[in-house]
Amino acid sequence: MSVTFSFNKILILSSEFRIRYMKDYHIARGKHFYSIGLSYKKADAETRGRFSLENTAKDKLLHQAKEDGIEAILVTSTCNRTEIYGFADHPFQLIKLLCEHTHGTVEEFEKVAYVHKNKEAISHMFRVGTGMDSQILGDFEIISQLKSAFTRSKKLGLVNAFLERLGNAVIQASKRIKNETEISTGATSVSFASVHYILNNIPNVSNKNILLFGTGKIGRNTCENLIKHTGNEHITLINRTKNKAERIAGKFNLIVKDYANLQAEIRNADILIVATGAQNPTISKELIYSNKDLLVLDLSIPKNVAPDVAELPNVKLVHLDQLSQITDKNLERRKQFIPEAKAIIDEVETDFNKWLETRKFAPTIKALKKKLRRMKDDELDFQRKKISGFNDEQAEIVSDRIIQKIMKHFANHLKVESEDTNESLELIQKVFHLEEQTK
Repeated sequence: MSVTFSFNKILILSSEFRIRYMKDYHIARGKHFYSIGLSYKKADAETRGRFSLENTAKDKLLHQAKEDGIEAILVTSTCNRTEIYGFADHPFQLIKLLCEHTHGTVEEFEKVAYVHKNKEAISHMFRVGTGMDSQILGDFEIISQLKSAFTRSKKLGLVNAFLERLGNAVIQASKRIKNETEISTGATSVSFASVHYILNNIPNVSNKNILLFGTGKIGRNTCENLIKHTGNEHITLINRTKNKAERIAGKFNLIVKDYANLQAEIRNADILIVATGAQNPTISKELIYSNKDLLVLDLSIPKNVAPDVAELPNVKLVHLDQLSQITDKNLERRKQFIPEAKAIIDEVETDFNKWLETRKFAPTIKALKKKLRRMKDDELDFQRKKISGFNDEQAEIVSDRIIQKIMKHFANHLKVESEDTNESLELIQKVFHLEEQTK
């Protein structure tokens, strides 16, 4: 792909990321849980486009991850972010995977990316999955994308118990925020923002010829908003797969044209909306007849309208990033519900971390119980030989109850003293010689 890795480069970057991002907290023995990626916050649309992953690329990345021995991993790629969540010895394993399956380089990644580890990575997934980290606050589209990522990884056996539990917790928090707060009320999506832009900048929009090229999810949403807010009856749909466009057109009674007619339809259009989602530009300078005013809205990541289209006379090119900056009263209203949403996230995340702590000491508790039972069996065998008429049944009941009470004390101590859990685990393992059994 676009990057060659040298051993020295890996060591240098490994040291840099270790200093900047690592803390001593292990979720799995010898492994850490990371989230690595880039988003609209620091990476512009062009950079995000170089790191975007289509479905085929996601599958290839996951297959390589499995071959590399990565236990669990999720991959998401949207117009606003590309992220990998997974277990690794070091985040560079995940960064390397991303760069090898996209057109981005390690150097580019380092300039605009973020790396979160263990509990910080967990918190990041909660923020992303609940729409709190979205470019448009409260956007719940991301949770469906996370669900798709889980489905994709599950098919390859790349979701372990930790990731399964975390995913369900994030979905639970997202549902609660949607149902218990009003943070997602009011239209503030990119599709609405595009229609909002048209209404504010194009006079007599109901009489203009609108061409929508691309009928994926953003295209469909934009189409619905156009019909709802513009009252326009001159909307034409074009898609490479014509029957997809026809299904949408049938719902709204719109016109569908063949892909072969794209250039002719652009010539007739006053507004061209591009939502094709391809890896390379689908609209070039040569396709556009610029002797009349034309507004071009590019809703795709990577950009699907060639940048030099903006050089044409009478053509106004607006990209998704510019549209996403549009804020309205609905978005401002959403902000007042942030504290409620954060409270829900804190509650669900705390429950998850409590489960995580118990999972952390479960092997030691199990090994200790096994050790105590073995000690009990040895002692009962000794007493059985020594005492005539030894009551086996009564001895078993009493000794089992004693073991149960001892185990309860240890478990309660580990739950309450969560800050010193590691020290307590080490002490228990040392005193009862459990080191080998807990590995």
